[in-house]
Amino acid sequence: MRHHTGSCLCQGIRFQIDGPLEPVQVCHCQQCRKAQGTPLATNIPVATSAFRLLAGSELLAEFESSPGKKRCFCRTCGSPVISRRDDRPDVVRVRAGLIDGPLEVRPVSHAYTDSRANWWDIQDDLPRYPGARP
Repeated sequence: MRHHTGSCLCQGIRFQIDGPLEPVQVCHCQQCRKAQGTPLATNIPVATSAFRLLAGSELLAEFESSPGKKRCFCRTCGSPVISRRDDRPDVVRVRAGLIDGPLEVRPVSHAYTDSRANWWDIQDDLPRYPGARP
């Protein structure tokens, strides 16, 4: 079984993902832009059973950005780590940029392109969805 490791910027929070990765999902919604401080967020859905915190559980803080959606981040360095939804307790969305080493997966689509930053042009041929990805 393949393992992927990752960490926040200060490396206080370290995690492991067991098994292959799902494709990267790119989100352009306003909440993701504000949470990341960037024009988009790159997320990889991971089964909660495949995600393990190796260190730093005491550093993991969470913010409920909308009812039932929690964004978890490092309280030391501020790195966004995962998000999770109450209606999907079996999945966490790991921020792709935190995973160590090269990834064998690539982005699969762009979601919420109707609310993308007007100063960021999408320059690939991936499918684009004005709202959530179906």
